[in-house]
Amino acid sequence: MAKEGYVVAVCGATGAVGRTMLEVLEQRDFPASKVIALASERSAGKKVPFKGGELTVEVLNEYSFEGVDLALFSAGGSTSKTFAPLAAKAGCVVVDNSSAWRMDPECPLVVPEVNPHDLEWHKGIIANPNCSTIQMMVALKPIHDAAKIKRVVVSTYQAVSGTGQKAIDELAGQVTMMFNGQVEDIEPSAYPHRIAFNCLPHIDIFMDNDYTREEMKMVHETTKIMGDESIKVTATAVRVPVFYGHSESINIETELKLSAKECRALLTQAPGVQVLDNPAEQIYPMPIEAQGQDATYVGRIREDETIANGLNIWVVSDNIRKGAATNTVQIAEKLIEMDLVRVP
Repeated sequence: MAKEGYVVAVCGATGAVGRTMLEVLEQRDFPASKVIALASERSAGKKVPFKGGELTVEVLNEYSFEGVDLALFSAGGSTSKTFAPLAAKAGCVVVDNSSAWRMDPECPLVVPEVNPHDLEWHKGIIANPNCSTIQMMVALKPIHDAAKIKRVVVSTYQAVSGTGQKAIDELAGQVTMMFNGQVEDIEPSAYPHRIAFNCLPHIDIFMDNDYTREEMKMVHETTKIMGDESIKVTATAVRVPVFYGHSESINIETELKLSAKECRALLTQAPGVQVLDNPAEQIYPMPIEAQGQDATYVGRIREDETIANGLNIWVVSDNIRKGAATNTVQIAEKLIEMDLVRVP
């Protein structure tokens, strides 16, 4: 039986995603009787805004989860590896935003619009997918259900906020320096090369197959979320000089024929999707429109004329909200709806 109010802990509450989690909890009127802000010792005592007031940040430790129903983690993979099992052992259900648990066979990897049924087998820890994977899954699920996807070729154009505040500051600083003629003084630190007025086909580390880890996350997470190992995915992930909002160009091959008109109609009815698709009026999704929003925006819907059953779509979403904080909170909402706020 669902309770009237839940004790919720936000771990990593002083970071960009943690702060946004608090905003989303407030904006969605999450049924919390108490919200606890947790972070490392260096952030202890800081104040974070919540519901017109402030929460005092407490130190995250092994005793932080006594009496807590739900813990939303965005404090990095090593922190999640250490504290998520302790939280689950204390009877708290964890929704983790790091990559630590995503491919663990014991942990569901969930996008609520796509595979909420996977929450039924959770054992205390649920993983939030990679930001670029989330928005792609929201857009692809209706297409897969209607025509069965065989292959996906995706190129991402990802905002610097995906790297964190240091990258946001670096882009802003480099733009200022370039406008002031200080190009020679730019020394990149967040990235291996200058990001201002540039594109870097390099997100995360390179693997032995010459793909980056970011690209392989999209490959492996797609099949786990969709529950279909037959879907083939290849990805190229690019960092672009945009502050917020990831964009993706997605080429899809399906088993059954799906016209652009049929695809557009499907996506118009899909949960979490907003279709912006009128090229004649220059209407298509852009990061500046997605910033601060929770929807996944889809446009440039058209048939791939080089194959029998092919589509091209353009997908944009706010990587900090739907790509991280909002999806995490939506998972928590779905756990409540399904009466699964309990550790087996």
